[in-house]
Amino acid sequence: MIVQLTVDNLAIIDRAELKLGPGFTALTGETGGGKSLLIDAVELALGGRADTEQVRSGAHRATVDLTLDLSGRPDLVARCVASGVPIEGGILMIRREVLAEGKSQCRVGGRAVPVAALKALGAYLVDLHGQHDHQSLLDSGRHLGYLDGWIGEPAVVAVQAVATQFEVVQSITRKLNALRHGRRELEQRIDLLRYQLNEIDDASPELGETEELDAQLERLRHSERLATAATEAVTELVDDERSAYDRAATAAKALDAVVRHDPDLEPPLEELHAAIVQLQEAAHTLRSYAEGLDSDPGRLDIIEARLEILRRLRRKYGDDEAAVLVYATEARAELESLTFGADDEEALADQLSEREAALDVAARDLTRLRREQAVVFAQLVQDGLRELAMDRSVFEVAFNSAAMDASGADRVEFFFSANAGEPPRPLAKIVSGGELSRVMLAIKSVYAGKAGVPTLVFDEVDAGLSGRAAVAVARKLEALAQHYQVLVISHLPQIASRAQRHFRIEKHERDGRAVTEVVELGRVEREIEIARMLAGEAVTEASLVNAREMLGDRFVEK
Repeated sequence: MIVQLTVDNLAIIDRAELKLGPGFTALTGETGGGKSLLIDAVELALGGRADTEQVRSGAHRATVDLTLDLSGRPDLVARCVASGVPIEGGILMIRREVLAEGKSQCRVGGRAVPVAALKALGAYLVDLHGQHDHQSLLDSGRHLGYLDGWIGEPAVVAVQAVATQFEVVQSITRKLNALRHGRRELEQRIDLLRYQLNEIDDASPELGETEELDAQLERLRHSERLATAATEAVTELVDDERSAYDRAATAAKALDAVVRHDPDLEPPLEELHAAIVQLQEAAHTLRSYAEGLDSDPGRLDIIEARLEILRRLRRKYGDDEAAVLVYATEARAELESLTFGADDEEALADQLSEREAALDVAARDLTRLRREQAVVFAQLVQDGLRELAMDRSVFEVAFNSAAMDASGADRVEFFFSANAGEPPRPLAKIVSGGELSRVMLAIKSVYAGKAGVPTLVFDEVDAGLSGRAAVAVARKLEALAQHYQVLVISHLPQIASRAQRHFRIEKHERDGRAVTEVVELGRVEREIEIARMLAGEAVTEASLVNAREMLGDRFVEK
């Protein structure tokens, strides 16, 4: 789960820091105050698209620091370790920087990582549902993923069985096609793949290497200036006749002579002695830094030559080192599939028939599993919808055949009806905004307790809701928080009052500029905020009484 989010210079956020815990957290505030910016910050930290417009005007960079505690999720810790992501004591620390001049940097545990790797990892850590993200429910192409995700491990095993057979069929098909298109074309392709793999293997690119070399290059190009600055600093600190060290020592000597007359001078004297030591240490560090700077033109040439090699690889095989390595893996697999020796067309055709039959069996087993479990899944979602004040709703999972691929031969689509007497129709054609929010919540509730991401974030899940429906959604979010860390941006007091923690996002004007601040609310502050949400800006005693009743004992002391 997320334990801390720190945002600096992101759009109208000057600095914001949220310390979070388990359970249900609400974020409220006026429209336009910057609430959704916090969701944007989490998304950015997890590999979302970076844009220079995100950097606060006048700042050099926007920074998002995200700290997650995965100690209760050994599966996610193992995934981090397997991905080479540094994690200590179950704590994962992520930093994303967006520079005003157009670059962005990702660091996990202090180590630079590619954005693609961070994004892939982020999908297992936080499930973000922004104001438009829940529209993914309207994409029927994603419904199969929802069903398989709910089925869990049995679906994973069955899909893997299909994927394995499918890949074998594809491999044999490629071999047959290669034979049928002639040996000459085959040999040409093999030669090309070998050349490309040799080029990549000779270069041996490493993840994040370009960013690291760019940093070294920058340091080398300015080594003389850096050394000069460090040396000048040492002079000012300790070497000059009127250095900071000498002046501090003189001051300490003056106090040493009189401190026995007044003990009140002891604290500043101790501070002076500490400052003297720090000045010496700083000077020593700077002197070592200046001596250690590498200004070797030969090293500069080596780095530039290495960068040119990496640029050439990226031009040919991918946008970054990660993409180049992926291409190499795929090319090596294709090369292995093509260098099959003296297999003839007839033998391969026999193998293909056998494997296609095995694929058909695996796909039918997968379809049977999905159809059986879809009945249970649909009933659970429908029950959840009725708990969300949709008493007459109907939810069904419809199946159609699809072209065979690594995920099987099924096309799944969710059908829905909100009103009695109306037949279920495709979800995308009939659902309203408020209904869609509740369908998503019902599905997430069905997932509750199963292995999945530890944190759910909802931005304005209450869109289009009021009254009884809002209360029902609030109860459902509270139930979800028993299984997940739940963060919700809301405008409804029915929802905000159910949270264990409550932050208010406020926009002020400071020195002629808009500034967003995040304030964690104590009990009294929270009563006032709920009352404001009930009655508007004019908080009355009646609205305060109502707010106290709504809050009950739902409060975690700051």
